[in-house]
Amino acid sequence: MNSFLKAENLKFSYINNIEEPPVRTEVLKGVSLDIKKGEFVALLGHNGSGKSTLAKCFNAINIADEGKVYSCGFDASLEENLLPIRQRVGMVFQNPDNQIVATIVEEDVAFALENMGVEPSEIRRRVDEALKTVGMYEYKDHAPHKLSGGQKQRVAIAGILAMKPQVVLLDEPTAMLDPSGRAEVLKTIKMLKEEMGVTIVLITHYMEEAAQADRIVVIDSGNVVMDDVPKKVFAQVERMKELGLDVPQVTELVHHLRQQGVDLPCDIITEDECVKALYELLK
Repeated sequence: MNSFLKAENLKFSYINNIEEPPVRTEVLKGVSLDIKKGEFVALLGHNGSGKSTLAKCFNAINIADEGKVYSCGFDASLEENLLPIRQRVGMVFQNPDNQIVATIVEEDVAFALENMGVEPSEIRRRVDEALKTVGMYEYKDHAPHKLSGGQKQRVAIAGILAMKPQVVLLDEPTAMLDPSGRAEVLKTIKMLKEEMGVTIVLITHYMEEAAQADRIVVIDSGNVVMDDVPKKVFAQVERMKELGLDVPQVTELVHHLRQQGVDLPCDIITEDECVKALYELLK
């Protein structure tokens, strides 16, 4: 099966039961989206656009009001599919401290496996493998609270990897990290995709991270408004600004140079591309 995550006319609302009468706020307004096996998709949108809500629908944390959601072939609206979906679709949140539950790194990575009833010998094998995958094996006996932000996030990812997921959803996993921590986590994400074939959905506000994805999906006011490869999405600088989003700094620089009459391609999204284009122009 090629389609790992699929939404068909997905609608979802939050209900505030504190108000009288309860207030319903529609967040997703008919989203249709198809993410294939092995894709690395960046999900962009300003705060409140619905991107995190969509990710939680794929993980069956949120259940659609209308429409359909399929995760790894399972209908997310059926209660009997919740466990199979959660075993296959892992989710990493913004603050790693909210996901770390044990006082020793290897115990934290083993936590979900123990709850699933996995055999101890298999738990040992999976924990070691997951920690090696994210480059944290040498810290297996450390206390998580003594790790850096980037290291904590990699431990959180290892906890998901130990469950052998087919899909990993990451909801702004680098938002609380410094540049070094962000680089560590992004390197891990790309390795999961390239070496292990894991399907990745990354929610991020860092456009340089999104530029490294295979595909970018932009959500605005509960609807998908853009869906294309990074070069084509970021080439629409004015449109992105209208949506309250940025573009990579190098793309913005090229945009300003083009406005001043400098003959550069409009789809530059990396520093190396910019350097090469300027070299060709000036040599």
